[in-house]
Amino acid sequence: MTTPKPLAGVRVLELARILAGPWAGQLLADLGAEVIKVERPEVGDDTRGWGPPFVTAADGSAWGAAYFHACNRGKKSVAVDFETADGQGVVRALAAECDVIIENFKVGGLVKYGLDMATLRTLHPRLVTCSITGFGADGPYANRAGYDFMIQGMAGLMDITGDPAGEPQKVGVAVADIFTGIYATVGILAALRRRDTTGEGGHVDMALLDSAVGILANQAMNYLVSGRAPTRLGNAHPNIVPYQVFAVADGHVIVAVGNDGQHARFCQVIGAEHLAGGPYAQNRDRVRLRDELVPLLSPFVAGFGRDDLLARLEAAGVPAGPINTIADVFDDPQVVHRGLRLDLRAADGSRVPGVASPIVIDGVRQVADGPSPRLGADTAAVLQAFNISLPLAESET
Repeated sequence: MTTPKPLAGVRVLELARILAGPWAGQLLADLGAEVIKVERPEVGDDTRGWGPPFVTAADGSAWGAAYFHACNRGKKSVAVDFETADGQGVVRALAAECDVIIENFKVGGLVKYGLDMATLRTLHPRLVTCSITGFGADGPYANRAGYDFMIQGMAGLMDITGDPAGEPQKVGVAVADIFTGIYATVGILAALRRRDTTGEGGHVDMALLDSAVGILANQAMNYLVSGRAPTRLGNAHPNIVPYQVFAVADGHVIVAVGNDGQHARFCQVIGAEHLAGGPYAQNRDRVRLRDELVPLLSPFVAGFGRDDLLARLEAAGVPAGPINTIADVFDDPQVVHRGLRLDLRAADGSRVPGVASPIVIDGVRQVADGPSPRLGADTAAVLQAFNISLPLAESET
């Protein structure tokens, strides 16, 4: 007998677009929830057009940008214009059938439609609602629009990312959006668990800025404890040495020494045993003497070929690894073994690649069965299932 997914029976209404809200919706879909995505007729989620590249359907037509497919797997699409009274009625009727609502409009943006989370929760007290904004529901920035790039700068992430001699850098993916989506999912699941006990829903207020500050982790604590703001160290670590990129004869390697024993073994492998002890024996001193030690280690590393050095370090129990291209990642035998590359088939035979959820429960990777939906593909079926009428039929695109 097949074990049901953890969120089987949970129904989610997604009034969200771009990345943070859809990322939360996709994660819930991967875990087994039924996720109904409400989109604008004809246009849909903005990211459907954020290409190239575009996914090509079985009939040769363009089926939305790769960006859209990155965060909308396993959902149903209902095309409804909720700027109209009829559309608003449809959304309210759908809300009555759902356990969770996710939205990412500006603060107060849904009030004029009568679809704000406070109103919907008054009508349906068991609802768990989640609002995702740039800066949260209150505070001096509450009414500002928030975008990942801006947030990475405002949260300090860019000031600690990049070459110390260069300009501040953002991370190569929208980490503020993605972490907000993940934190939103955690908040939603916690509110659902509490509802099991109290019978009452709740509201999850998620802000991109809060999430980005929240992931500053040890760098935030370094400042809060010392009173000194961390600065960019490029590929070095603020609290561990040597923990960085080193040049080798044919490229670069990452050496991630995590303790004093690993440092001693690293020095032995590269033929620099004299740099293992004395003033460099303990990490606290290696951090203090970083600018002295690293230039001494580098020439010993530089004579090795990448693969030879990585093999020697692995045999010695010293953490190290290559710097892969994205193409390398999906050819990596561990990534292949773990099934992180997806090949999802749609009802019409179209195939859509994807990246699997990292969550594995009881040996089963938690991934939705189908790819992202075509715009409006499920409008008729969903509304019919709930006996909801839509006077103006929406066309499938």
